[in-house]
Amino acid sequence: MSMTLATRNVSGVTIVDLSGKITLGEGGVTLREEVRKLLADGSKKIVLNLGEVNYIDSSGLGELVSAYTAVKNAGGELKLLNLTSKVRDLLVITKLVTVFDVRDDEASAVSSFA
Repeated sequence: MSMTLATRNVSGVTIVDLSGKITLGEGGVTLREEVRKLLADGSKKIVLNLGEVNYIDSSGLGELVSAYTAVKNAGGELKLLNLTSKVRDLLVITKLVTVFDVRDDEASAVSSFA
């Protein structure tokens, strides 16, 4: 199953709803292209909703870090939302949970942009 995504805007925050797998190849490339497009369009407040993401490989983790870095370098903020237990465990094991601002509900994610 490949990754699909949909973007929407909530109170000036761009939310990207992802579902499927973020892996080497298609999923990672799709994520990278979407984040670059959002930055080019001027979006600086981005939330990646990972509630429907069931698998991330090492390449997918690299894409998340790359997206975070690209947004930060553009003067924006990127946050993660609705991590599944598998994805949360992966971020804890890799210590990336200390890098990302992780939120459990959309309202707190949106309001966390000050």
